[in-house]
Amino acid sequence: MPATSSTPTAEGTDAPPDGTVDAVVIGGGAAGLNGALMLARSRRSVVVIDSGTPRNAPAEGVHGLLGLDGTPPAELLERGRAEVRRYGGTVLSGEVIKAATADPSADGDPHFTVTLADGATLHARRILVATGLRDVLPDVPGLADHWGRSVVHCPYCHGWEVRDEPIGIVAVGPASVHHALLFRQLTDDLVYFTRGTQLDDDARARFAARGIRVVDASIDRVVANDGGGVAGVRLANGQLVARRVLAVATTMLARTDGLEDLGLPMAELPHGMGRHFVTGAAGTTEVPGVWVAGNATDPSAQVGASAAAGALAGAHINADLVTADTTAALA
Repeated sequence: MPATSSTPTAEGTDAPPDGTVDAVVIGGGAAGLNGALMLARSRRSVVVIDSGTPRNAPAEGVHGLLGLDGTPPAELLERGRAEVRRYGGTVLSGEVIKAATADPSADGDPHFTVTLADGATLHARRILVATGLRDVLPDVPGLADHWGRSVVHCPYCHGWEVRDEPIGIVAVGPASVHHALLFRQLTDDLVYFTRGTQLDDDARARFAARGIRVVDASIDRVVANDGGGVAGVRLANGQLVARRVLAVATTMLARTDGLEDLGLPMAELPHGMGRHFVTGAAGTTEVPGVWVAGNATDPSAQVGASAAAGALAGAHINADLVTADTTAALA
């Protein structure tokens, strides 16, 4: 029997539906909400589990998203939740502690159970994983204090906002060389702090040609100014290199908490820069009935790309359910 939809409670979350739903979406960011929107508009019963910890929460605005450039992340997600609910979808605030396969239906249709931290258990025919990722910063004292404001990672997400500022690249490995060249497009005053990472003669020549200063001395800490922003980088020799903005390539780890029992395959990013779920076309996985969309499988995707991937996965899930429903009807 299909699950019944619900309405938001005073706390802004919905009551868990009864019965088996067509799909549970794990993750309430752009990918998850757009996937849920596509499913709900196809008259599918869908539940979104939102932990309330989006990756871009520290940012002032979402950028590079046509028609919505500069929208605060919290506002964008609030709009998305309202749209999903408008079509009968359910949005629950909570954390998944276990998602696992269950016994399939008599005709072989996949089924899953999803258990939440509050003890609630949901039953679903399909799962869309849209948990996003966690950014891990290098262990530089003071760096994390400015994350999402004066410490940034993406030239497309934050570049325009820090243009013409004195920027420092905090190197983490080979990926930082390209990172530096991207940020050089945005400022003439760029310093590359090697932090003991290898920088070959070719990279140094390219940096010299573009006017990028290289500092090989070790970093002691990031120094804050009186306004709470970045004043500069204190080196181990005591010198302060004045900077207003620092850019760093983070280690990007797909959020996997509670998903271990699904057995989804994962892969490492080059140079130890992270780990992500492995997917095929439209977010399909090796586990029948489970899709993945957004940063959990594509760490470099911005909000627009993640939302588009969620929409594609949602449409694919609906098509899969249509086939299963038709097979059941024939039986």
